[in-house]
Amino acid sequence: MESEAWAQAVRRRLDLGRLLPLGGPDDGTWITEQAAVGALGRAAAGILGVRLESLRIGSASLEPVSEPAVRPPAGALPPGPLRIEAVFTASLRQPLPQTADQLRSALLDAATERLGLATVTADLHVADLHEGSEAGVGSRAAARAMRQVPEAAVARSSPAVAGTESMRGPVGELADVAAGVSGVARLTAVLGSLPVKVVDHDDPPGRHIEVQLAVAPGHHPLEVARAVRYAVADAATSDIPGPVTAAVLITETAA
Repeated sequence: MESEAWAQAVRRRLDLGRLLPLGGPDDGTWITEQAAVGALGRAAAGILGVRLESLRIGSASLEPVSEPAVRPPAGALPPGPLRIEAVFTASLRQPLPQTADQLRSALLDAATERLGLATVTADLHVADLHEGSEAGVGSRAAARAMRQVPEAAVARSSPAVAGTESMRGPVGELADVAAGVSGVARLTAVLGSLPVKVVDHDDPPGRHIEVQLAVAPGHHPLEVARAVRYAVADAATSDIPGPVTAAVLITETAA
């Protein structure tokens, strides 16, 4: 049973893909590659003749990275420029350079404007050409994002936390604060068993809070994360000596 639980935990972590920095070094926010790919896939879905086959997001090579102002989630990429890699099929009914330009613009705009990713380039690879001219199937990229993850795995990788009743003490109180911030659809738990992690340290004295959440439709992920960080840090400041820092991991977004 323990080995099965460990295997499930490993699969869930792989499903998430990379943990991408959102905003700049001072923003203390990350987003799962899976969530970012879903948003970019939706942005590309309206381009005629385009069918995304795969989509990856990672650090741009040879670009400088920065030290985050707060402790990042385990395994998260450091703040810095990112690169999008997309494989797609295109329709023969429109010149390929025009299609590629449309797709590149849609992906970069969605990454920077809808999400807040510091994306500098999008590398596109054409897998095939076809006769159709229907709108692209953006969800295909989301479903196949990380190593061709099946849809069932995508669905299970971001379990929802319906309420915070099971969390007691300071953790439960901070979870209530985070869940009450405008734009938070719900708290989630993809890294560990709880959506809010609190670590107190004595040398130097202080506290670090890590929150996992899903962003509600109509809200900008980075703005929601900033509001959550401020709210939980403010709520925790009164009962502990020393500074309080907070990090947010976004696991789902409707952007």
